[in-house]
Amino acid sequence: MKAPAIGSSPTRVDGPAKLRGAAPYAMEHPQRDPLYAFAIQSTISRGRIREIDTAVAERIDGVVAVLTHHNAPRLAVDDDNELFILQNDEIAFRGQVIGAVVATSLEVACEAVDRVRVTYDERPADAEFSADHPDLYTPDEVSGGFPAGTSIGDVEAAMAIAPVTIDHTYTTAMVHNNPMEPHATIAHWTDDSLVLFDSTQGPHVVRAKIAPLFGLDPEQVRVIAPFVGGGFGSKGEPHANIVLAAMAATLSGGRPVKLPLTRQQLFALAGYRTPTSQRVRLGAHPDGTLTAIAHDAIAQASTVKEFAEPTAIVTRMMYSAAHRSTSHRFVALDVGVSSWMRAPGHCPGMFAAETAMDELAVTLGMDPIALRVHNEPEVDPESGHPFSTRGLVECLRSGAQRFGWAERDPAPRSRREGRWLIGSGVAAATYPADTSAGNSARVRRTGDRYEVAIDAVDIGTGTWTTLGQIAADALEVDHDRIDLRIGDSDLPKGTVAGGSAGMASWGSAVVAAAGAFRDRFGPDPADGAEITVQAPEFPGRENFSTHAFGAHFVEVRVNVDTAEIRVPRVVSVFGAGRIINPRTARSQFIGAVTMGLSMALFEQSEFDPRLGMVVNHDLAGYHLAVNADIGEIDVSWIDEHDPRLNPMGSKGIGEIGIVGSAAAVGNAIYHATGVRVRHVPIHGEDLLGEL
Repeated sequence: MKAPAIGSSPTRVDGPAKLRGAAPYAMEHPQRDPLYAFAIQSTISRGRIREIDTAVAERIDGVVAVLTHHNAPRLAVDDDNELFILQNDEIAFRGQVIGAVVATSLEVACEAVDRVRVTYDERPADAEFSADHPDLYTPDEVSGGFPAGTSIGDVEAAMAIAPVTIDHTYTTAMVHNNPMEPHATIAHWTDDSLVLFDSTQGPHVVRAKIAPLFGLDPEQVRVIAPFVGGGFGSKGEPHANIVLAAMAATLSGGRPVKLPLTRQQLFALAGYRTPTSQRVRLGAHPDGTLTAIAHDAIAQASTVKEFAEPTAIVTRMMYSAAHRSTSHRFVALDVGVSSWMRAPGHCPGMFAAETAMDELAVTLGMDPIALRVHNEPEVDPESGHPFSTRGLVECLRSGAQRFGWAERDPAPRSRREGRWLIGSGVAAATYPADTSAGNSARVRRTGDRYEVAIDAVDIGTGTWTTLGQIAADALEVDHDRIDLRIGDSDLPKGTVAGGSAGMASWGSAVVAAAGAFRDRFGPDPADGAEITVQAPEFPGRENFSTHAFGAHFVEVRVNVDTAEIRVPRVVSVFGAGRIINPRTARSQFIGAVTMGLSMALFEQSEFDPRLGMVVNHDLAGYHLAVNADIGEIDVSWIDEHDPRLNPMGSKGIGEIGIVGSAAAVGNAIYHATGVRVRHVPIHGEDLLGEL
């Protein structure tokens, strides 16, 4: 019998092409005689364009056209204000797209943009986020379709009589996704059809959004994205740059137009994670039993379009308590549009919630692992549904053993080596295990091989390899007999690579198509045999609460003289269903944990409300964790198979590693120093006066 491909660790099939530079990213697809476009952006935060003078720019040798609101194509629909660009003279935020130069080279286009003169009628702008802003409002729902607020029992009464309470406010900074490959698009009109080579997490999503803007049927737009250099959510939905590229191509005389965004432009045009202010209150008995939980989140949105970060939703299902409430409020500011970023809501929400749990453990004199285990719910506290699987306790216990938690002295500042204080902290992790409906896959016999096609996307996660493994098992053939086709909206529909739902959704479609193929054509199908199948709904799933879980253990060292913070060791354990490929899974977990450490200690978009812009808008000023900042990261997973989710028994793994990891760092810093910091990033100056 053929050994199963799922659970094995073949090397990445796309690796050799990437190492040789033969894997084309968005700007690298060969085009005949292309033109280049560069965006013109507003330099005020609010107002209108009185005049835009393009005469000097148009006379520069090599400039083909200058696109503004005066000559831009009229868009057919206006249901997404972020994409409804160049239709009027209004300015809603600094950095807004107000035009583009189309030229024979990118250098010429950049020079010409500098020669465009814009006169504004400026209006006062409100661009400063604060938790006590007078215009805070409660939305109808938060992003993802969740209710903005929930309430079970009487939280206020329960808090009033609780023997032990925690009541603190935690803040997280504005941060930006910053994928290695900046957003970029090649647009080419041929007759009444549009081809887009785009750096996107979802070709079908781009097609569905762009086609109606230009009055086209979806079949008239083709979006191609075989290789994508990261996204972290920022490429999950189209931004204005894609519309701008398509508009610029209408002025190109039929030539393709390449439009990249610079690193600096990403900070205004490609989304970000909103800053948050979160009040978390916990009420408990002296034995650690939680009686009340309240999590109230405040964040910002844009006047252009509301993205309501679902910060507090994680608290609704994490721990048992008879009385519980959550709320979300936002203020709409004259700023760019926030958007999806790795583990939206859960990432900032669990920093606050898991820091509060650590504070409760300290107040009770209770081990923080024991506190979490003590409040482990038997069913989902919000829905009442049983969990399909819930491996949190096993992750905590396995991680504690791997980390050596039993040797820890719980007293702060209890361990020291020379001038270094050493501490350890723990935090839990969770993320929904979802699938998206409507995915289809095609299986075709081609000689002695099988072509498997679906509009999935590999954003660096390993889809080229892991989806082929699923197909090999479903077809009962060796992995090297699979030819996978992905990253093209002409292929059968696949969902976006995001929400930790990509592989579960695409894999379900591939398994369904492979099963139907074998049923129809038998074990030895003729060359050319082909079938396309849409994945059915997985039976009974709606009766369960489906989540992945994990636990992070972090060791920190803090220098008593300089307050320098180092993280030499992390141990993270996950319960994420059946692991498709241990090699690529380990990479995903390590990357997400690293991103959590980066959030904890480095990342902050410094927004100046006077200028209406992020002032550290490049990788020199926006600090990220690099190799020198990262010590040993030991990731593992428990043996888990979830038969209630999808035919593979797997759960998404792309995001859970960032959830809770920043809290574990902060909790470890408290243990090392005795100083509780309730914001991220945590810098040395937060500790200097206390050491």
